[in-house]
Amino acid sequence: MYPAYLCQFPRVDKDSVVGVLKEIGVFLELKGENPFKTRAYVNGARVLEGLTEPLETLIAEERLGDIKGIGKALVEKITELVETGELEYYDTLKASIPPGLIEMLDVQGMGPKKVKALHEKLGLETIEALEAACEAGKVAELDGFGKKSEEKILESIAFKRQHASHHHRHKMLIAAEPILDDLRSHPDVIRCDIAGSLRRAKEVSGDIDFLVSAKESADIIEAFTTRDGVLSVLAAGSTKASVLLEGGIQADLRVVEDLEFASALAYFTGSKEHNISMRSRAIGRGLRLNEYGLFKSKEETRDPKLRLDCKTEEEIFAALGLAYVPPELREDRGEFEAAEKNEIPRLIEWTDLKGSLHNHSNWSDGHETLEEIAAHMSGLGCAYWAITDHSKASFQANGLDAARVKKQLKAIAEVNQKLKDEGDDFYLLTGIEVDILKNGLDLEDDLLAQLEVVVASMHVAGSDEADNTKRLITAAENPNVHMIGHLSGRLLLGRAPQKLNQQAVIDACAATGTWIELNANPHRLDLDWRHWQYAKSKGVKCVINSDAHRNEHAGFLRIGTGIARKGWLTKGDVVNTQPLAKLRKELAKKRN
Repeated sequence: MYPAYLCQFPRVDKDSVVGVLKEIGVFLELKGENPFKTRAYVNGARVLEGLTEPLETLIAEERLGDIKGIGKALVEKITELVETGELEYYDTLKASIPPGLIEMLDVQGMGPKKVKALHEKLGLETIEALEAACEAGKVAELDGFGKKSEEKILESIAFKRQHASHHHRHKMLIAAEPILDDLRSHPDVIRCDIAGSLRRAKEVSGDIDFLVSAKESADIIEAFTTRDGVLSVLAAGSTKASVLLEGGIQADLRVVEDLEFASALAYFTGSKEHNISMRSRAIGRGLRLNEYGLFKSKEETRDPKLRLDCKTEEEIFAALGLAYVPPELREDRGEFEAAEKNEIPRLIEWTDLKGSLHNHSNWSDGHETLEEIAAHMSGLGCAYWAITDHSKASFQANGLDAARVKKQLKAIAEVNQKLKDEGDDFYLLTGIEVDILKNGLDLEDDLLAQLEVVVASMHVAGSDEADNTKRLITAAENPNVHMIGHLSGRLLLGRAPQKLNQQAVIDACAATGTWIELNANPHRLDLDWRHWQYAKSKGVKCVINSDAHRNEHAGFLRIGTGIARKGWLTKGDVVNTQPLAKLRKELAKKRN
């Protein structure tokens, strides 16, 4: 039960305050304000991120100003934001900046200083103006830019425009699942499910498709279009409706008769390529398959008298001589050949995972202490959790040098001893996410050899594909490196993959026994699902990692598992499905 004084505050959490302070720092830099003033807000945000006490408690007890790095001005602004839910200074500052300049910050390689320079020297205030200036060669002429910068800006603008209407998987699931729960509880609904690319576990989706079977649809349509979170109704008919949800996500609902549900679900799940092959297969058997059913007919029809009695998708696949194909595999990438031979694998489930081998604590840029991480992950039922904070080259993430790594080794040992004394079998593995630099790894081999888990990641790639590829292969060849982290370096909807030969890196991992991470952060989901069938064929093992920077990021493992399923991976293909004793043996193999 929270103390009474905490219940007086609006729901503005610490993370929201941190975000506002960081934005203020960016806005001040855009305006060319005193750098010390700018730094005060950025440093204040970092201090808040590392708090071990609730922010509300510190405010209520007037102790926030006692914390180093939080001066009087920050105390006043933080208090105003937490107690009122608003900050006048932030609103006024943001309103003083042309909106287009803030949008430019989302363009890859465009920080506040560069945006400010473009605004002052070329008068640019919109993305469109920036694009035109680049196309005219004006940006390349400015100090600090050049032709390559200009090309990267144009590539980033084109990339963002191409994916402007898409959303990350976790955001789609957060929006979709409460709606699905409400539909299931509606008295008129017989069956319902999510369809489309979201059901197929695509990494990003353009909209959410809901399918419902019912005898009466009017009340269902009404409930769907009037629920909380609907910003506007795009269309509403007797059996279909489209709405715009908070966050700019479009959701579509279709109501069908229950006899049509299985075929409609298969049809609207897709993919287009999969559906085309399914229809062709039906035609080859003298049948017709469409969204209304599977019919014994040589012509297109929806005649109920000709409909075969297929109540489920499994029965539709069986009628076409196929084993059931899970939605994630329906991309026409080998599922028909496997289904004909009854060789569809039993795909991994997220509950098969025992823990994650790439995670961060507050020793670098994570948010929780070692003790807090251990308690949370043990409480979730995990068997282990690796602490792989950044190495020193990632200075912006407070990366660890050799001395701090050694201190952390002792700290983790103390946490593990305490867990053992308390009778808890949970275990924190020691580790590092070591940067792959141009001249090798960021830490010495003798130090890496002391760690239980080593993730090697390339955070800063060059423009040369061959050099990037060579750096990753060299890392894989190091006997102390267990896995390559987020191999392509992509950021979904934000940054294209780095220039490299991914197949060559996969081959090197196969040759050296190095694992490849499936980074489950929904902004990464890297290695891409399209490469996992090849990696699996080469014998490369997968590690599904949450790359957690907060305890709640443990939930990313569910999203990563969906991508693993899409890559045809089974429990046996994924290292961190193994119990601790077997995992340790697997970790030792690379070094032996």
